[in-house]
Formats: sequence, C-alpha cells, structure tokens
Amino acid sequence: MDATQRHKNDFTEGGIAKNILSLAIPLTVAQLTVVLYNVVDRAFIGHIEGIGRDAFTGIGLVMPVTYIITAFANLCGTGGAPLCSIARGRGDNQRASRIMGCSFSLLLLLGIALTLIFYLFHEPILYLVGGSPETVPHAKAYLLIYLVGTIPVMISLGMNPFINSQGFGSTGMMTVLLGAVINLILDPIFIFVLHMGIQGAALATVIAQTCSAVWVLLFLRGKKAILRLTREHMVLDLPILKRIFSLGLTGFTFSVTNSLVQALGNSLLQSYGSAEGTAMGDLYVAAMTAINSVREIICQPLQGLTQGAQPVMGYNYGAGQYSRVRKCIVFITWSGLLYNTVVWLLVLLLPQFWILLFNDDPALLEVGVKTLRIYYATFVFMNFQMIGQSTFVALGKARHAVFFSLLRKVILVIPLMLLLPNLWGLGAYGVFASEPVSNVVGGVACYTTMLLVVWRELKQPDRPLPSLSNS
Repeated sequence: MDATQRHKNDFTEGGIAKNILSLAIPLTVAQLTVVLYNVVDRAFIGHIEGIGRDAFTGIGLVMPVTYIITAFANLCGTGGAPLCSIARGRGDNQRASRIMGCSFSLLLLLGIALTLIFYLFHEPILYLVGGSPETVPHAKAYLLIYLVGTIPVMISLGMNPFINSQGFGSTGMMTVLLGAVINLILDPIFIFVLHMGIQGAALATVIAQTCSAVWVLLFLRGKKAILRLTREHMVLDLPILKRIFSLGLTGFTFSVTNSLVQALGNSLLQSYGSAEGTAMGDLYVAAMTAINSVREIICQPLQGLTQGAQPVMGYNYGAGQYSRVRKCIVFITWSGLLYNTVVWLLVLLLPQFWILLFNDDPALLEVGVKTLRIYYATFVFMNFQMIGQSTFVALGKARHAVFFSLLRKVILVIPLMLLLPNLWGLGAYGVFASEPVSNVVGGVACYTTMLLVVWRELKQPDRPLPSLSNS
C-alpha cells in the first residue's frame, strides 16, 4: 500500500465530523435502502388480496430466524472489523488482513451450519415463536426459499463492515444499494406479475443478497482494497478467533436477543390474544410485526451514525489519539439525540401512517395504533444505549458491550414481558410496555458506565503519530 492511499484513509487527520459523516452517510443510505426494501417486501405481502394480513403475520414469525442469521453475520463482522481498524491504526496491516480472512472462514462455516439446522427444524420453530395454523403455512413458504440464500446473506452482512473499516464508505454503500435495487425491481414482478405471492418475495431477496455478496467479494479481492481477502489469510487462527468472538459477542448478542425477545413476544401475544378471542392472537402478532418493521426504519440512521463512527474511533484509539476519540463521542451523542427526538415525536404523533404502510385492516389499525404508542413511549432513550454500546465495541471493550446488550434485552425486557401482562389487567398490552421501561433503564445505565469507564481512560495525553512508512 502506498503512502498516498494510507493518507487518504488516515482518520487521525481532518475534522472529526467530516471523517464520521464520510462513512456514516453512505452507510446510512445503504442501510436505509435495505430496510426500505424489507419494508416494501412486507408492505407488498401485507396487501396481497385475501391473505394479506395472515401472510404479513407469517413474515413476523420468520423474523426471529432472520435475526439469528444476522446475529452470526454480526459475530464475524462486528467482531472482526473493529479489530481491523485498531490494527490499521497501529500500522499492522498484516494482522488486519489475518483478522479479515479468519472472519470470512468462520462466517462460511457458520452459514452452512445454520442452513442445515433451520431446514431440519423449521416447522416446530415457527409454531414455537407464536405461529398458528393460519399463519405458519405462509411463514414456511417464505422461509424455505429464504434459507437457500443464508450464506450470501451472511457474506453481504458480515464482510461489508471490512470495506467500511478501510474507509471505503461509498463502496460499502453500493453493496447494499445493489441488492436493494434488484430486490425492489424483482419484488412486484415475482409477487404480482408472476403471481408467486410470498414465495416470490423470498426469491427476490435471495437473488438480491447473492448479487450483494458477489460485489463484496469482488471488491475485497480486488486491487482497490487496502486489505485484500486472500487464501493465505483464511486460516482459523485460535487467538484471533477468541478476539473476534469476544468483541463480536456484542453484535451477536444484540441480534440474538432481538430474536429471543420477538419469539417470546409473539408467543405471549398469541397466548394472551387467544384468550380474548379466536383471531386476537394473530392480530397482536401482526401489530408487533408492524412495530418491529417501523423500528427497523427509524433505528437505521442512528445505527449508521454509530457504525460510521466506529472505524474512526477505533483507528484513533489504536493510534493513541485519545482527544479525537473524545470528540467522536461528543459528536455522535448530540447528533443522535437530535435525530432520536425528532423521530420519536413523528412516531407518536402519526401512528396511523406507520400501520397503514403494511395493512389497512380496521382491526389491525385499531390495535396497532394503541400498541405502537406504548412501545415507542420512551424511544428517545435508545440513543444512549446505542452510543454507549457502539463506543465499547469501537475501543475493544468487549465485556462491557456484551453486558449492556444482555442487560436491556435479557435481564430487563424478558422478565418484564412475563411480569407486566399480569399487572393492572394489562394482558397483551403488558408485552408491548416492556420496551419503554427497558429503554430508560438500559440506556441510562449503559451511557453512564461508558462515561465512567471510557472517558477517564481517554483523558491521558495523545501519543505521537506513527510514520506513514510503517505500513
């Protein structure tokens, strides 16, 4: 690598906001596009004549499975990419390449294992996560096709962070835009023109993610990449694996706990709803599916901001530029808080708009509006959780990052889901109420701990910068 390219991707230079936004903006555009094509997927499915609401609910049953697949992709991507940034900041590109190659080999092995497990046990899983005889057939039709693309999905999700960690935010954006555009084109063709229904939506997703995976591999093996994915580096090095697992547990835990919470939530909603009436269980699950779809949309810009900041923070931390890391934390805190406040108000003031995106059934609209307002009552506090965790990940503080991921979803949400429905006659609405309580407690605890642990360390003097010739 020549000095000019190193200089171009050296985050110890230039303004903090500019460095972060140069990665965060394309990353946010890319992620929002992915979310939007997932949302469009569900919107198309939810408006299929005659079966729309049941088919949409079926997608809600598949979501815990897709979160598990995302979790293992995150284990490799969010575990390896920050380590690459830290190694690059120290001028050790050889180690950074070994980390990337090791992550890729791990990702392939996990993808094969997940495909086999979900194919073998898909039907009992779908009933376990809140399925009913009316909704499981739709979920099964989607899932069996989706699983064909498990490895491409994991490659596009798990390896794209290694493109962003090298400073190629626009290229990382194109990974997602490519898949998004292909999916948006194929969705209406397969679903409505070829009359493939929910299976057409799954097939469009598989084709789109395969194209994204090919794009990622072509770039990481090409000449433009600073770190190239080569066979000699695709070795399962045990010490590196331990570090990937340690740091990647944050992203992994976040997605796995999302899966567990949604699975438990769907199951509880099905149970409490069935006690109210024959179709109420499916109705509550449909409302939760819409709410989680809305969450994917509104959380992505904040995730793009924090993920865009991670390479900048990790690089400067590795280079000993602690004052710049502090500036990163301040910038993403205030930017994230401004965004979260605006979005929080939009969701609470316009709940009908968000539900109608997916289905216009009057019963779903009535339940959806009420439950959406409950679920997002304290959404603004999510800002502190995401920024605190993101900072821990960027600086390699794996134990703290994993703990606070577990705190909010496992230690807080799951017990609250089991407890609140039995208090004050809340019933199914208590399941939705667990989220705002966990947002406040988890967000404040995570951010406060981050300041106490990280900020104190970052007050030490900056180290002299290494020479460009070290690379």
